[in-house]
Amino acid sequence: MSAFPKWPSVADLVGHTPLVRLQRLHAGRNNHLLVKLEGDNPAGSVKDRPAFSMIRQAEQRGDIRPGERIIEATSGNTGIALAMAAAVMGYRMTLIMPENLSDERKWSMQAYGAELILVTKEQGMEGARDLALQMEREGKGRVLNQFANQDNPLAHYQSTGPEIWEQTQGRVTHFVSSMGTTGTIMGTGRYLKEQNPAVQIVGLQPEEGSSIPGIRRWPEAYLPSIFDPAGVDRVLDISQQEAEAMTRRLAREEGIFAGVSSGGSVAGALKIAAELENAVIVAIVCDRGDRYLSTGVFAV
Repeated sequence: MSAFPKWPSVADLVGHTPLVRLQRLHAGRNNHLLVKLEGDNPAGSVKDRPAFSMIRQAEQRGDIRPGERIIEATSGNTGIALAMAAAVMGYRMTLIMPENLSDERKWSMQAYGAELILVTKEQGMEGARDLALQMEREGKGRVLNQFANQDNPLAHYQSTGPEIWEQTQGRVTHFVSSMGTTGTIMGTGRYLKEQNPAVQIVGLQPEEGSSIPGIRRWPEAYLPSIFDPAGVDRVLDISQQEAEAMTRRLAREEGIFAGVSSGGSVAGALKIAAELENAVIVAIVCDRGDRYLSTGVFAV
């Protein structure tokens, strides 16, 4: 009798997500607009990559051991991904997030067994980050700190960037990503620039007064320390209305059911495409739309 095959674990399924072309949202002028479907990761977002990276690297350094408690502030996707990774790797997980974010995110974290602490809308992510560090000082667990942890962009340098380069056969000319913790754009952008310095790295942030889940315009004191402005060639402001409208169009015209930050990313990519000819533009679709249903964004 032959030996059983080595079946993969959930952790082995992170990454290697599809890169697909948009069919009806035309980029024009012989441009090619491609989107990377990060919702195909096991916990449903691009954050699965840094979640496993941060835990694995901390383990290898001896900073944490299975059975210990991890604490992290999150707006949603990183928390869901960390809760999943903690379940796979044998850690206890405490997540801190603003109360005004979608119920689906809260329920997903708890489904993976994480303890959830909510801060007020007014405290926001800044308050969540402060509380996580306070709890660490009090000895209640270890903070991975996605905002200052170089293992976050490392995950994208080692996986997202190489995948895009291979999937486009080195033809990518522009990479577009919404910016939250900035790990995706920092790691992916660095890898692509090393392959071809002419590749343009474009970041998206919400315009003043707009609230877009997963994208932030940080106060200076809370700007993620992993962010290096020199790694981004151009930053575009996206309105909440633009991001939400494109999110609905992606679902209704392309069959791509994604979140609002993904809508912002594609809206930004189309703005860039309007200025270009013969470009290969890759945008990150960072998660799935099912965790936004209760917000009403798809009901318009």
